[in-house]
Amino acid sequence: MSRCVLVSVVVIGISASRLSADWPEFRGANNDGHSKAKSAPLEWSSTANVAWRVELPGNGNGSPVVADGKVFITWANPDGRERSLGCFAESDGKRIWSKTVDFDEEEPTHKTNPYAPTTPAVQGDRVVVWHGSAGLFCYDLSGKLIWQRDLGKFIHIWGFGSSPIVHNETVYLNAGPGERQFVVAFDLKSGDELWRTNEPGGASGLSQKKREWVGSWGTPVVAQVEGEGQLIVGQPKRVVAYDLKSGEIRWFVGGLEQKGLVYTSPMISESDGIGVVMGGFRGTAIGFRLGGNGDVTETNQLWQVKQGNPQRIGSGVILGESIYSVGAGPGVVQCIELNTGKERWKARAKSFWGSIVAVGDRLYATDQDGTTHVFAADPNEYRELAINPLGEPSNSTPAITNGQVVIRTAKSLFCIRE
Repeated sequence: MSRCVLVSVVVIGISASRLSADWPEFRGANNDGHSKAKSAPLEWSSTANVAWRVELPGNGNGSPVVADGKVFITWANPDGRERSLGCFAESDGKRIWSKTVDFDEEEPTHKTNPYAPTTPAVQGDRVVVWHGSAGLFCYDLSGKLIWQRDLGKFIHIWGFGSSPIVHNETVYLNAGPGERQFVVAFDLKSGDELWRTNEPGGASGLSQKKREWVGSWGTPVVAQVEGEGQLIVGQPKRVVAYDLKSGEIRWFVGGLEQKGLVYTSPMISESDGIGVVMGGFRGTAIGFRLGGNGDVTETNQLWQVKQGNPQRIGSGVILGESIYSVGAGPGVVQCIELNTGKERWKARAKSFWGSIVAVGDRLYATDQDGTTHVFAADPNEYRELAINPLGEPSNSTPAITNGQVVIRTAKSLFCIRE
């Protein structure tokens, strides 16, 4: 083999390795919280093992994504009239570009949910971001606007929060909450709307009318069900599976009616054919079998836990026969049996809004103080491996890829490397 060919093979190998390890969407490449990284830093602080730190121009709860040697993140000014997507170099944190969308209208939200609560999604040479009532935007990786879509206003007293995902060059979005709630699909290249399926919404919370403040802030996931891909979404009162190409509702499972609030993403174990969705505001958690047609609540629901659940905002992960989950109030870390919903163990901790990330047999979760807790994926007991404070509050989920941890705080973007 010639030297030239050898060098080409090595470069291609490195490129393929990097791409396979990227963290391109909320909760990673498969939207399941599992990192493809073979290793990740165990210990750090605001000074130790910090490769770089950059201050962000605005606040937000959206999480970072990493793709093609770049880090993408959203931020907004305090009144939400300027909503931005930024691109930073993965190597040193230098800002490459940022794009700001002006929105000259008032839109309600909660003080804990600034106007940049969503995570962008990257596939190929496109990055997609949802700015709520300001619209859905698609850029190329150099920051050139490719297309934008106005989806109308989404009015809720607690704001918006679902992130877009991209699968096979199709963008999927759970649009809401409020009186308008629907799931919609767009062609990634052209921006053409492919389908839209409505879901019953709820009150905005702005009036004193005694209507339900139900809503879903959950990000969809794509799962293989009975030999085909389906879009699984936790809706206010049920879990719904949509046909990827037509948007037709294939099946649904009830059981989330207790509070009608869903902040988390579905957790799916394809090997077991089981899904789990956990309601918010101490609402119901349900486990169910995947598949079927129409209303499969009676046949597919495996378990339902109504009492004793914490407030759940961040999503958990499934490892083996166990679910690992974090709570926002009270602050807890839990291990739950996948097949029964029974609690294996529980440990008290600070409040978590971010989701858990699994790297091998380690689990990473960042609390609202900006401290990342690393603990073992042990179904028998809680075993803390490290506590890593950054000294800045955070409501986001780390991106763990390429041997590093990228964390968004209220003020900054950190890259942690050993």
